[in-house]
Amino acid sequence: MKELLEEAVEVRRRTLEIIFSASRGHTGGSLSSVDILVALYFKVMQVDPLRPDDPARDRFILSKGHSVESYYAVLSRRGFIADTVLDTYGKFDSLLSGHPTRKVPGVELNSGALGHGLSVGAGMALASKRQNPGFRTFVLMGDGEHGEGSVMEAAAFAGHYKLDNLVAIIDRNKLQISGPTEEVMAIEDLGKKYEACGWEVTGTDGHNMTGLVEVLSCTPVREGKPTVVIADTVKGKGISFMENKAEWHHKVPDREQMEEAMKELDKIKKDIGDGK
Repeated sequence: MKELLEEAVEVRRRTLEIIFSASRGHTGGSLSSVDILVALYFKVMQVDPLRPDDPARDRFILSKGHSVESYYAVLSRRGFIADTVLDTYGKFDSLLSGHPTRKVPGVELNSGALGHGLSVGAGMALASKRQNPGFRTFVLMGDGEHGEGSVMEAAAFAGHYKLDNLVAIIDRNKLQISGPTEEVMAIEDLGKKYEACGWEVTGTDGHNMTGLVEVLSCTPVREGKPTVVIADTVKGKGISFMENKAEWHHKVPDREQMEEAMKELDKIKKDIGDGK
């Protein structure tokens, strides 16, 4: 757990560095999803950066593709792309676009058109069932994304076909680009909606690494049912002045804010090392 927690700090650091360098990005949602991504890529999923096209690999879809910066940082830390490539983000002719593309090793889907990820993930899960390679499919979605009707269409499809090799994770930070989700387009009760579609619903603190690893490793939670994990998160997690602020959805830190953010991350890492 200590190694995973330290990894999450470094992913947050690199996420902020590339956003600052590029003068663009989606800061808040990237930071809220870091711990989920680290748990998946460093502990839960069966993936191999030396064989990114292995037919038996677990699949991952970042449906909330606008939060790509933390995804790229994790792929780099995991060995799919070089750290030098990560530094090209936002620059002319870079491999790394503002949303994930399949040109990047390890990326399964060009994503970011919100509401598409679960549909494609359900298709992948059904293909796995019929072809029997035995992989699982994980789809990370935003909560604001649930204003898209296609999400619940995909949920109904997955429940009908009993896709227990499909895991949806909702980054429930309760904020979207224009404000609180329940004011912009109320989406609750999410758990009951998924239950009605035939899913097994569970939840966890999206920043508790032990809890994340436990719940994501124990899938399917129930045989014959897809699993949805509602992860309670904080937009801008890890940087005090960014946390729970809607304006940090795509705000870029200035130099002074970057210095303060790096100090906060240094302290978090020291506390981890000290066992606090």
